[in-house]
Amino acid sequence: MSALKLTTVVGARPQFIKAAAVSRAVAAHNDAGRGPAVCERLVHTGQHYDDALSQVFFDELAIPRPAENLEVGSGSHGRQTGAMLERLEDSFTADPPDRVLIYGDTNSTLAAALAAAKLQVPVAHVEAGLRSFNRAMPEEINRVLADHVSDLLFCPTDAAVRNLANEGITRGVHQVGDVMYDSVLFHAEAAGRSSDVLARLCLEPKSYCLVTVHRAENTDDPGRLGAITSALARIERPVVLPLHPRTRKTLGAGLDGLAENVQLVDPVPYLDMLVLEQNARLVLTDSGGVQKEAYWLGVPCVTLRDETEWVELVEAGWNRVAGADTDAILAAAAAAGDDLPPRPDDLYGDGHSAERIVQLLVTDRLDAEGSRA
Repeated sequence: MSALKLTTVVGARPQFIKAAAVSRAVAAHNDAGRGPAVCERLVHTGQHYDDALSQVFFDELAIPRPAENLEVGSGSHGRQTGAMLERLEDSFTADPPDRVLIYGDTNSTLAAALAAAKLQVPVAHVEAGLRSFNRAMPEEINRVLADHVSDLLFCPTDAAVRNLANEGITRGVHQVGDVMYDSVLFHAEAAGRSSDVLARLCLEPKSYCLVTVHRAENTDDPGRLGAITSALARIERPVVLPLHPRTRKTLGAGLDGLAENVQLVDPVPYLDMLVLEQNARLVLTDSGGVQKEAYWLGVPCVTLRDETEWVELVEAGWNRVAGADTDAILAAAAAAGDDLPPRPDDLYGDGHSAERIVQLLVTDRLDAEGSRA
């Protein structure tokens, strides 16, 4: 019974968080000694290369040091994805994996999926089946293409399973829950004990709004970004805005003109972010992961996009989609938190998604060996 050689490809903050949960489950599986061992090799594309968005997460989440950092860095979608594709193909050829594991919807996800598929290496996609149905979003293209070259598709929700079925994908599809929930459950208590971010930023619990803006549809459109910042200026409470490098670059000199109630901070580590989310009165974001983290931590959310793939949160009454219209954002912010319904506790699994993923990877390995015997 040979070990499973698993190459995990990550490149951006949300992927580090998800991969940390699965890597813990891999270690637990190996320690238990049941079934074939899983030998995980981590490859970092370097899509997020700033220490505040990359290295701090490896340190804080105790993620194994990457076997390789491809150091691709920033660039246009085509240039960045092409550079990743070339370097990942070299990596997979030099140290051939039995399977490649990918996460989410970034350019790293797409490049790893294509490189593996062209080398006929099986691909497993964590967070498969999500759809915003907005093909103008680069992330949507990445999701769809990655799903269609994957043979194991780990879906976080029933809606994701249905989305795949509507596209003719039914084999290898598994509803496992959301690995980000695993991570929140694992880290939230420790974050509360160890983080001093509220004191550092002079914040009182439930006195402020927390905002994140990073998606290209907002940061690369001056009209949308201006509408969002105008709304933040009119919110009658302090606003904390950890500023993504892309957003900082787009705002440029306009940073000096932000309202006094907006406190700009550098990107924060994961544990600090959990504490900021948990203690916020309201979260406003264009991040899919932050939408879910707010929900799990019991904080209402306004989504600064025209749609969300996390439709369950809207249906549950804990998320309002406001787009990038100033008046719509203010109306959603004013209404958020009023008469919140009870939170369903089963939208995204039970916090053991990573364990299911590892078991399915092992089972697939055993089935493949059995078919060759």
